[in-house]
Amino acid sequence: MLPARYLAVCSFRTYRRRRVSAQHAGFFLEEEAYELGESARCFCLGKTLPLNMIIIEEKLVSEDILDVEFACNLTACKGACCVEGDEGAILEEQETDILKKIYPVVQEYLTEEGRKAIEKQGYHIVNNEGELKTPLINNGPCAYVTYQDGVALCGIEKAYRAGKLNWPKPVSCHLYPIRINKVGEYDALNYEKWDICKPACKHGKKLHVPVYRFVKDALIRKYGPSFYEALDATFVYRQEQEE
Repeated sequence: MLPARYLAVCSFRTYRRRRVSAQHAGFFLEEEAYELGESARCFCLGKTLPLNMIIIEEKLVSEDILDVEFACNLTACKGACCVEGDEGAILEEQETDILKKIYPVVQEYLTEEGRKAIEKQGYHIVNNEGELKTPLINNGPCAYVTYQDGVALCGIEKAYRAGKLNWPKPVSCHLYPIRINKVGEYDALNYEKWDICKPACKHGKKLHVPVYRFVKDALIRKYGPSFYEALDATFVYRQEQEE
């Protein structure tokens, strides 16, 4: 468990001077921070964190993941997240071996340009910061992309849905629009806002789907069902307090 002084600090707009039961909501306010005010910052794990972070099972979670509504609308965005951007998908170290192992199956689902990019660059690349990423096609689309009716899709996921694999795709893609960064030794989960996802935000609002529920399967895959259940309980509790 984290030391008591590192327990999550939440938005003072809603929770100032209120102590919340972890059993019900999965987070506490730090008692010493009550008088700091709405614009305060809490020094946690040696870094300055905004007050819209909560902690669930030792994971720092942005309140945006609970508050922002999001649901992909491929008809509108055409799978732009597989095509736009300066670099490929973020990979975990163990995923590089998986990509190599599954490539003989996946390659038939990729474009000719994608296969050539992988043959030239490898199943993954290492960027200037030492991060593991999927290769790109001429600094454009992800090399693992495929197309169907004008929509960019993940070739790995297509093979998975066809029953050829038991691995859906890199977890960073599965979790999107959640991004994971490290704060000390702990994971920090943030919502990544990107203009190309405006249709997803509009669609999410229409369906009333918060980010964390949209990526439910990915969160359970990454952290297990108990983490998701605690996150969902937090969402429900906060909704009740605001009514």
